[in-house]
Formats: sequence, C-alpha cells, structure tokens
Amino acid sequence: MASSKDYLEFILEQLSGLDEISYRAMMGEYILYYRGKVFGGIYDNRFLVKLTESSVKMMPDTSKEIPYEGAKEMILVEEVDNKEFLRELVEVMYDELPSPKAKKRS
Repeated sequence: MASSKDYLEFILEQLSGLDEISYRAMMGEYILYYRGKVFGGIYDNRFLVKLTESSVKMMPDTSKEIPYEGAKEMILVEEVDNKEFLRELVEVMYDELPSPKAKKRS
C-alpha cells in the first residue's frame, strides 16, 4: 500500500518547526531529509525514523518495523501529534546520521 500525500503533508506540517526539511517520493513512499541527511520516511502511512542511539533513547518502548521488504529496521514514531517532541527527535538524531554519499561523476 502506498502512502497518501495527505499523510505526508500532515507529517511535514508537524515538522514545520525545523528548517531544511525536504522529501523525495520513491515508489509510492516518501524519504525525509533534514539538512540533506536522511532521517526517516513515510512508509504505508507510517512515520518511521532511523535507528540511532538518540531515537532509541527518546522512544524506548516503541516498536521497530521494516519499512519495506529487504530494508533495515526503523522505529515507528507514535507521537506524531506532538510537534515539540518531533522537532527535538530530529534535531538530536542529526549528528548520528550518515552524511550523504557523494555522487559519482560519469
């Protein structure tokens, strides 16, 4: 099941306290970026974030889920109505996220 544009727009509104949030549509789902780094995505209308030390610490009791077949586990964000929590979550995760890979020149 693909994610709805409405759910994406809801999550983007909840993250509106952060500068430099962007997304990219991919196969019916949406990958989310903060300052150019991937931190999570919308998969089957679920907001999932990468497993980092900070994300686990902030959400110790939440479930880990697979966004799609063959992918690494991610953490399901259940507090999507709490804008302040979401802002803090993404900010504390930022330093633990890998830098974007350099694009190869052809």
